[in-house]
Amino acid sequence: MENIVLNNKLECPVVGIGTFMLSPADAEVSVREALKMGYRLVDTANAYVNERAVGRGIKESGVDRKNVFLSTKLWPSEYENENAVDETLERLGVDYVDLLYIHQPAGNWLAGYRQLEKAYKEGKAKAIGISNFEGKYIEELETKWEIVPQFIQVEAHPYFTQTELRKTLDKYDIKLMSWYPLGHGDKSLINEPVFAELGKKYGKSSAQIILRWHTQMGFVVIPGSKNVDHIKDNLDILDFKLTDEEMAEIAKLDKNERYYHRTDEQLIQFAGWKPDFEK
Repeated sequence: MENIVLNNKLECPVVGIGTFMLSPADAEVSVREALKMGYRLVDTANAYVNERAVGRGIKESGVDRKNVFLSTKLWPSEYENENAVDETLERLGVDYVDLLYIHQPAGNWLAGYRQLEKAYKEGKAKAIGISNFEGKYIEELETKWEIVPQFIQVEAHPYFTQTELRKTLDKYDIKLMSWYPLGHGDKSLINEPVFAELGKKYGKSSAQIILRWHTQMGFVVIPGSKNVDHIKDNLDILDFKLTDEEMAEIAKLDKNERYYHRTDEQLIQFAGWKPDFEK
């Protein structure tokens, strides 16, 4: 496994298993099998409603907890809940997480960020992050944070490399964790000729080439799957390295076009929705 060093000197694996849209049963199996394969980063969230299952998967894997980089996110409904962090830890069955995010710039998100800072000071979160904070939201947070976050989780892929956002991230050495790393399964991205050509050269699939591109961009990538073969393939990207020239060719694909477009109305809905947590 390759690791990156965060702005607080903590190390994080560059490839992890994501659990977005996985049922508790599927999340439990995926996490367990991924850790057995050699994964050491697991990402979940309050909103995924599978934190208990993720905790079970970690325990069932036989991998020592201290060797698992565990990431989760507080949902807006929990930002003003003073017990949100402890309740999250209870669901996961752990006494700390390695990375704790606020999930959306919705509701009283500053209260949520203060929860992160408190958890960080108390050792309940070894690192903190912001998810989906782009543009005006990160600009406002910059003026209000006491502790600079270690991570941001946002959409990123070869069609959308977050060029503008990365100017701010580089200033503070905030690392980027990619979601929609394969372009939300867009075949036009997967089938770009450059990936097929590089796949032939390195004996990899186009998806593996794209995931390797993420890690060489300095991004952490967390593809999710309930297919054990796909989980294995997603980890099998660390035995080759794209050249500078190849990275430059891929850079030409950047259209500055995202797949997910969030509206103000959705943020209002996010603030009003509370997850029905797994019992």
